[in-house]
Amino acid sequence: MVATAAAETKGVQDPHARGSSPSGANGQPIDTVEPRVESAGRSVGILRPEDAGLRPARHPLPPLEDCLRLYEKMVLIRRFEERAGEMYARARIGGFLHLCIGEEATVVGTCDAMRDSDYLLSTYREHGQALARGTSPRSVMAELFGKEAGCSKGRGGSMHLYDAARRFLGGYGIVGANLPIGAGVALACELSGSDDAVVTMFGDGATNQGTFGETMNLAALWRLPVVFVVVNNQFGMGTRIDRHSAVLDLSRKAEGFGVPGRRCDGMDVLDVRHHIREALRLAREERRPQLVEAVTYRFRGHSVADPEVYRTPEEVAEWKRRDPLETFPKRLVEEGGVAQATLEAIDQRAREVVEDAVAFAEQTPFPPLESLYDHVYVYSGDVPGWWTVDERSPDVYPGERAREAGALARRLAEQGAQHEETGPRVGRTRRDLPDELAPGPPNLAPPASADTGDASAGGSDGH
Repeated sequence: MVATAAAETKGVQDPHARGSSPSGANGQPIDTVEPRVESAGRSVGILRPEDAGLRPARHPLPPLEDCLRLYEKMVLIRRFEERAGEMYARARIGGFLHLCIGEEATVVGTCDAMRDSDYLLSTYREHGQALARGTSPRSVMAELFGKEAGCSKGRGGSMHLYDAARRFLGGYGIVGANLPIGAGVALACELSGSDDAVVTMFGDGATNQGTFGETMNLAALWRLPVVFVVVNNQFGMGTRIDRHSAVLDLSRKAEGFGVPGRRCDGMDVLDVRHHIREALRLAREERRPQLVEAVTYRFRGHSVADPEVYRTPEEVAEWKRRDPLETFPKRLVEEGGVAQATLEAIDQRAREVVEDAVAFAEQTPFPPLESLYDHVYVYSGDVPGWWTVDERSPDVYPGERAREAGALARRLAEQGAQHEETGPRVGRTRRDLPDELAPGPPNLAPPASADTGDASAGGSDGH
C-alpha cells in the first residue's frame, strides 16, 4: 500500500492521503509494480504480493463489535461462494459463475465504508457485494438458481444481481459497462441535491476500456460524488496485469483526466475501509471524484470453468499467505483477545445460513413461463406497437401479452421448456414433442454445387 506504517509514525504527509500527487520524494513513484514481461509478451516468473506493491498495513483494531461484524461478513461470503461453486458443479446453477474467493476484504471493506443511502455498482463477480450490502443469502442463492424468489426474479442469474432497496444497482456482464452508468447515478445525486455518493467497482482489465477514460473525464469535469474502485486481482480474465496494462500502478491511470488516485491493500479489510472512507469523504463533501486501487488476488479461476493454465499453484500459494480469512482472525486472537471458539461459532453460523439458502433455492419455483416477457420494457400507451414478438408457435403474438396467448402457444412453450442433450446431435431437441411438430434429422450432406442442376441447392424463392 502507499502509506507505510513508518511514514504515519513520523508524521510524514502521505501524498495519496488527499488524493493528490502520485509520487514520493524526488518525484519517485511509490510502490510501483515493475514490469515482468519479455519482449515477446510472455510473463516472467510468478507474481508475488510484494511484486504487486503490497506492504503490511497495521491499522489499529477497531472496537471488538466492529471486528466481529467485519469477520462475520467475510466468512459468510467465503462460505457462500464455496457452496455456490459446488452447486454449479451439480448443474443447479446455469450460465457462468464468477467467485470472489480471496477478494472478501476488498468487498467488505468497501461496503462497510459506505452509508446505507449510497449507491453501489459492481461487475459480474458480485455475489459478495450483494451479501455485504445486506441482500438475503436466500435471495442471492435463489437468483443463482434462476428462481422467482431471487433478487432479480430469476432473470439475472449470477452476473446480474440487483437490490434497489439496498441501493445495489447490479452486476454488469460487459467489462467497463458500469462505469458510465455509475457516473450517471452520481449526476442524478448531484442534480437532486442529495448527500448520497456512488461507488463503482470494476476490475483491472476495465481500466483499458474506452469507457474508463470517458467516464473519468466527465466525473472530473462535472465534479460528481463518485468513487471508482479498481479491484486489481492481477488478471484480466486470463491475462496478467503486466501483459495487459502499460501502467501497472492503476491508481495513476485516471490522473490525466483529473481524478486523483490512491492504492490500498485489498487483502486487509481495515486498510480498504480506511481508504474508501476518505475517498468517499472527498467525493461527498468536496465533490472531487476519486479512484482507489485495491490490490488483491482471486484464489479461484476467472470463472468456475477456468482451467487456470496462465498461473502456477506456487503463485496462488504465495498469495494465500495473505488470505484475509486467515490473517484477520489471527489478529483478532493475538491482539484483540478474541477466543478461537468465538470465531468457530461465527464460521458455523455462516455455514448454516448458506445451507438454509441452498435449501430455499432448491424448493422455490422457477418463474412461470407466461412471465417470460415481464420486466423487459416499461410499457407506455404513448407508443403503440409490439414491443416484443413471440415466434415460438404459428400463432405469433406480442410478447407482452403472453398471458393471453392461445392454447397451442402455451402447449409449445411448456414442451419447449423441457429439453435434453441428444447423443452426437448438435444442439438440443424437444422432449415429448408431437410427431407433427418434431424436428426432422439434421441435413449433414454438403450443399450441391451450382453446376449440378440439383434443385435442393436452393429453394424456388432464392432463400
